[in-house]
Amino acid sequence: MGGSKPDVWFEREILPDLVPQVAAVATIRGPATADPDDPYRELHSARGIVASQHVYDPALMDRAPDLRVISRTGIGYEKVDLAAATERGIAVCNAPDGPTVSTAEHAVALMMMVAKNVKRSEAELRSGGSDFYARHTGVELEGCTLGLVGYGRIARHVARVATAIGMKIVAYDPYLDPAVFADTAPVESLDELVETADVVSIHVPLTNENRGSFDGALLAKMKPGSILINTARGGLVDLAALEVVLEEGHLFGAGLDVTEPEPLPPQHPLLARTDVVVTPHVAAGTAGAKRRIFRSAFQQVMQVLNGTRPPHLVNPEVWRQEAQ
Repeated sequence: MGGSKPDVWFEREILPDLVPQVAAVATIRGPATADPDDPYRELHSARGIVASQHVYDPALMDRAPDLRVISRTGIGYEKVDLAAATERGIAVCNAPDGPTVSTAEHAVALMMMVAKNVKRSEAELRSGGSDFYARHTGVELEGCTLGLVGYGRIARHVARVATAIGMKIVAYDPYLDPAVFADTAPVESLDELVETADVVSIHVPLTNENRGSFDGALLAKMKPGSILINTARGGLVDLAALEVVLEEGHLFGAGLDVTEPEPLPPQHPLLARTDVVVTPHVAAGTAGAKRRIFRSAFQQVMQVLNGTRPPHLVNPEVWRQEAQ
């Protein structure tokens, strides 16, 4: 690099107080300097990208011939064409630690809102009437079983909070050693989990294999009167099928921070339901999480550009290629 600062392209605005730190080691490209007619105009000189929600396909990568790293501000990287990046020798990183606390807290908040029928109660209050107590129904979570689909960082944090309020925990994660589960009871299958749990909370990445796994058949296997929470990826749950089981009264309700499509259009029928709480993929949107995620993503860009292997490299074969 001859001592010059590398060009790094940012999909989103950098937090103002972090700009001086970033500018000290990198030349900032996009989005503030982007051409409104072509937001990727400055991408051509980028050696690193701090990515968020855009799709990073081969055509986009080819606009930056010197690109060496795409670093995601979050856990998921399904919007990055991993094969195309690997073929081009581009390292892909994610930031799995940053959103843990915020997303876990959001999952618990959705669970509480649905269980306590907050949305329905507010709607009834707005419409007027009396004797709300007699009409109100809610779920007491102490003693209920929480089923965690996936048992990574976020799920484990949810488990700690749920245990503190007296819930029993079961989890399904066939990719983990049984020793990891500690005080959580592992189950053998997803079917067993949904048939056992009073609340099912999803915490797995979206893959081609599990897309739409919460379809009509699986949702019908959930315990009558149970609750579904999804703070992972919208493509895991068939929303049309979810609407059917809710309309049939099979589930008590659902809390969703992620949907497909995303965001839901304002006229979507799920938004009108008082037994469903939907937020627009903002679980990790706290001030603390935003800072942690950005710092992790940017630090890994600079590590790659300085020849250091980043801690959260999702295509390690790229690094093996460089080492040869």
